[in-house]
Amino acid sequence: MSSRLLISILIVCVTIGFDQLSKWYVLTKLMNPPIPIDVTNFFQLVLIWNKGVSFGMFGSGDLTWVLAVLAIIITLILSGWMFRSKTLFLSASIALVVGGAIGNLIDRFRFGAVIDFLYFHIDDFYWPAFNVADSAICVGVALILLEGLLLSKEQPKN
Repeated sequence: MSSRLLISILIVCVTIGFDQLSKWYVLTKLMNPPIPIDVTNFFQLVLIWNKGVSFGMFGSGDLTWVLAVLAIIITLILSGWMFRSKTLFLSASIALVVGGAIGNLIDRFRFGAVIDFLYFHIDDFYWPAFNVADSAICVGVALILLEGLLLSKEQPKN
């Protein structure tokens, strides 16, 4: 196995581990009882059970298993892309997305919802709560876009 793949698999595992460790800490130590904690005037730690998808969309019904199956399919497709990618940058970027997706998938199977706890706001504008896995997914997607738009140098076809 190439070093690129080993590093990518390590990134997936570290992302999952850090995500699950942070959620465990929030559930058992920080939010017990679940009272919001003001960290700064623009950031709180809260405990939100997200039964929907991104930012709680489609969270009103019980779609837990549908969302879990969809996440599994997407994760398998991304994993295949990660293994086929030619550069460490792209492979590592995809690994962040895969690790984040698996982290949130673990929550869906364990709790029927994803644990969100990072809550930013500016005055009356509140960004939806998120977690470490969501952050990894966002950073990974941004890096994939960066690679596709700026870094990849495709040879012109004759």
